[in-house]
Amino acid sequence: MNFKRTNITTALPYANGPVHIGHLAGVYVPADIYARYLRNKGEEVVFIGGSDEHGVPITIKARKEGVTPQDIVDRYHEIIKRSFEEFGISFDVYSRTTSKTHYRVASDFFKKLYDKGEFIEQTSEQYYDEEAGQFLADRYITGKCPHCGNERAYGDQCESCGTSLSPTDLINPQSAISGSKPVMRQTRHWYLPLDKHEAWLRDYILNNHKEWKTNVYGQCKSWLDVGLQPRAVSRDLDWGVPVPLPDAEGKVLYVWFDAPIGYISNTIELCSEKPEKFGNWERWWKDPETRLVHFIGKDNIVFHCIVFPAMLKAEGSYILPDNVPANEFLNLEGDKISTSRNWAVWLHEYLVDMPDKQDVLRYVLTANAPETKDNDFTWRDFQVRNNSELVAIYGNFINRTLVLTGKYFDGKVPPLGTLEDIDKDVLAQIADSKAKIEQLLDNFHFRDALREAMNLARTGNKYLADTEPWKLAKTDMSRVATILNVALQLSANLNIAFEPFLPFSSAKLRQMLQFDSVRWADFGKTELLPAGHALGKTELLFEQIDDAAIDQQINKLQQTKAANAVQSQTVKAVKETVEFDDFLKLDIRVGTVVECSKVPKADKLLQFRIDDGMGGRTIVSGIAAHYPEPEKLVGTQVCFVANFAARKLRGIDSEGMILSAEMPDGSLVLVQPNTKISDGSTIV
Repeated sequence: MNFKRTNITTALPYANGPVHIGHLAGVYVPADIYARYLRNKGEEVVFIGGSDEHGVPITIKARKEGVTPQDIVDRYHEIIKRSFEEFGISFDVYSRTTSKTHYRVASDFFKKLYDKGEFIEQTSEQYYDEEAGQFLADRYITGKCPHCGNERAYGDQCESCGTSLSPTDLINPQSAISGSKPVMRQTRHWYLPLDKHEAWLRDYILNNHKEWKTNVYGQCKSWLDVGLQPRAVSRDLDWGVPVPLPDAEGKVLYVWFDAPIGYISNTIELCSEKPEKFGNWERWWKDPETRLVHFIGKDNIVFHCIVFPAMLKAEGSYILPDNVPANEFLNLEGDKISTSRNWAVWLHEYLVDMPDKQDVLRYVLTANAPETKDNDFTWRDFQVRNNSELVAIYGNFINRTLVLTGKYFDGKVPPLGTLEDIDKDVLAQIADSKAKIEQLLDNFHFRDALREAMNLARTGNKYLADTEPWKLAKTDMSRVATILNVALQLSANLNIAFEPFLPFSSAKLRQMLQFDSVRWADFGKTELLPAGHALGKTELLFEQIDDAAIDQQINKLQQTKAANAVQSQTVKAVKETVEFDDFLKLDIRVGTVVECSKVPKADKLLQFRIDDGMGGRTIVSGIAAHYPEPEKLVGTQVCFVANFAARKLRGIDSEGMILSAEMPDGSLVLVQPNTKISDGSTIV
């Protein structure tokens, strides 16, 4: 059907770390290309993003750092949001699932399904930590992997062999919170009976959406062929949206249930802030003339194609996704991107090393996009594509055209004379390219659409090479004027064609052309720049990237790989035996960091002010390189030796030693209690 408007959503990135090139390639660049394309066509669009801020990994990270989950999500939400802004991801709203609006909307959504009888209640046995007094999420249970023998496998997966596990599969399971052996205890939860929705889901997907990408359609079919099972919508946790029932204390909405509702709550926030532009939020979610499109990675296909549609259908008033153009995964230098192993190119670090090169990365990630199968990013390919395509083809054509116009016509568009066949062919290819690119973008083939745009730039380069206006300038300036007029019309069209892909360089080109249109309706026109139109200052659209810059990035990855190799090696050998009485001489205590700052003119030293329960003390510690933001340690607790003799360090009396653990790669991590302890408590 013909839709009046399009609602574009992107998978909510998990706010327990920054975003990397895999996120950009798999979800956010293709979504942004599509949103920009539709806007340029003059269509009504809303582009929704936000951070996913609930779930166990966030609580684990918070516990490790000795801070609250809110501290973690506040930190990474801002980093992620800023990264997207810096790379031109043009969200209409980028909010978060810890907002008051989201809590209200998610609670109301659950309550409506509950009141309609759409859930079933089930009691099951789960692991419980008697010392910590709480049920354990899968990631809070560790033990021996039954498949490879890894002693530190998690309750949901062994990261050594990659096998998916359940907590009961583990040999000798223990709680990651207290270290004690957990016990099985009964707990009650609410489930969405997906089996009840299987029949209509089969029709909705397998019969009515055969146009979906093969990787999406195939994964959905495999799930449906196996048969759907009820899925829990709640879990025992103290971080998340509370289950809005009187007998549900200590239970929150499962993150897979509350996160997609974030699309709705974020839309509600946007429409309440900008009603004059976007109108009522329901028109984006409940009007059958609105098209809903989810951009996600392959790990989220089942949630967006099966689970979320079942939730929306059960609620009864929402539209269903019309398309879910999910991508596969992007690898890095032949290896799977891994946040835990720091094997990634982080967006906030990329721009430090490659300033003003957002479009280069957008180009390479699109040209190498994992649209139907996993693909690989390498720094050498990044360099080649920049130098051989962006610089040598697109940038070269633009530069030659503008330089020649400046040289022969004082930077003004020359008049168009008699067209020869070669000129007519170029102008005809503009319209032909528009039709091809449009058809590819409409069907989410962004990689091929980008290739067509670059082919149009190749046409321009060949045109100048074949006509050689710099030679004709000696004998036929009328012919030169026609050639450069055609080349300038092609340049203006290239600006429109590339804008969804390369917004920063397109804006730069518009300045050079003094041309302000990105309207898709203008793409294909051959009189965009009238004769006599004055051009702006000519600059290089792209610049070469040398071997040294690439070597720096490769060396950084090699260092990461070396550190990971060290990390996996056996820990240091135990030192020589000491007598128990020697140990008893040490007075090790716990205290709270009141102040923490770098010692002036001492790169390695941090000055701590510790509340030790005895009036306080100052300790200087040589860990500055490992804690570049010492102010974030304020409020956390540390362990320290209280009975060392005071000594001066940089003129400061240091009254003890703070305990740190040395990792295999040489990095230092503070030894900290995982629960709040009274200041001055001794460690025995």
